[in-house]
Amino acid sequence: MKITSVETHRIFVPAANPPFAWRTGLGGSAPAGYGSVLRIGTDEGAEGVALFARPGAAVMLEDIVDRVFREELIGQDPLQREWLWHRIWELDRIQELPLPVLGLVDIALWDLAGRMNDRPVWQELGGFRTQIPAYASTATFATTEEFLDVADQCLELGYPAIKLHAWGDARKDAALCLALREHVGDDIPLMYDGSAGFDLPDAVYLGRALSDAGYLWYEEPMREFSISAYAQLARSVDVPLLVAETSDGAHMNSADFIRAGAATFGVRAGTTLRGGITGAMRTAHLADAFRLRAEVHGSDIPNHHLCMAISNTTYYESLVTSSTVVRERHVDAAGLVHAPTGPGIALPADLDYGPELQRFVEVAV
Repeated sequence: MKITSVETHRIFVPAANPPFAWRTGLGGSAPAGYGSVLRIGTDEGAEGVALFARPGAAVMLEDIVDRVFREELIGQDPLQREWLWHRIWELDRIQELPLPVLGLVDIALWDLAGRMNDRPVWQELGGFRTQIPAYASTATFATTEEFLDVADQCLELGYPAIKLHAWGDARKDAALCLALREHVGDDIPLMYDGSAGFDLPDAVYLGRALSDAGYLWYEEPMREFSISAYAQLARSVDVPLLVAETSDGAHMNSADFIRAGAATFGVRAGTTLRGGITGAMRTAHLADAFRLRAEVHGSDIPNHHLCMAISNTTYYESLVTSSTVVRERHVDAAGLVHAPTGPGIALPADLDYGPELQRFVEVAV
């Protein structure tokens, strides 16, 4: 079997309704625009797809496919995913591909394999579980009172744990984290994501508040360029650190965080920023060798499959972006996400793909 076609299909991605915010300095939800679906076909009729839903991604992906991917992939065996994963990393040396693009080919090839075998990808990966709890991962709201109200709604809807994305002010964020702990009591797992908003002194200040409040993990308080800074943070606070979400290099970079003693809770895994399915699984196995967690980042369908395949992950991340909370469609009333049942990976059902892609859309999860 050989790859005979590598195509992109533009899709319209609407703006979030209502729009939402992240911390100061990061802006908020993206405006409407055109994303893209990468579609890989073969001489035996097998096909696979991967979604790049970021508004404005269409032009970027079309350029990369035309200049780089099509020539590299045509004529290759789509089942040699390891070889092709290495080839994408080789090409990245000169091309400096955006992190989300590094894994797109790999995701499409895993989707192709699952469809060939009529099995969901989490089973192709070996399978570990058929359900997992979801935590509510908030956007940034205006006031402490609004955060506390959102937390109440999340717990009432069945979410068993909550992660905050706050304002990016160490003192205000620390006060919010302490207020949320007092509000929900000691039994609810809480996490905090700094979205790389701090330097080391402020990260230490906030981390000590999180330690006092018994937070489960402290995520990305600083940009992930200085592993030395993260190692110093780990020595300075008791709250466990979850690291290596946005740093380049997939499992290779994660290994350096672990070796430095900076990953005291674990490392991030995920298809979007860790090199697709293959890179995420390598990261998870690396972390497992050190008895650390590999927490899956992001609430899209490829990461839904990862959560069912990775043994050392704790939760599915479910975004909560409105002050009127609605459970994500994959999360049930008990706060659980169940394993997908359809073949391959599938595209989410809430976008208009056009007739040529309809057979790739999720029908059962």
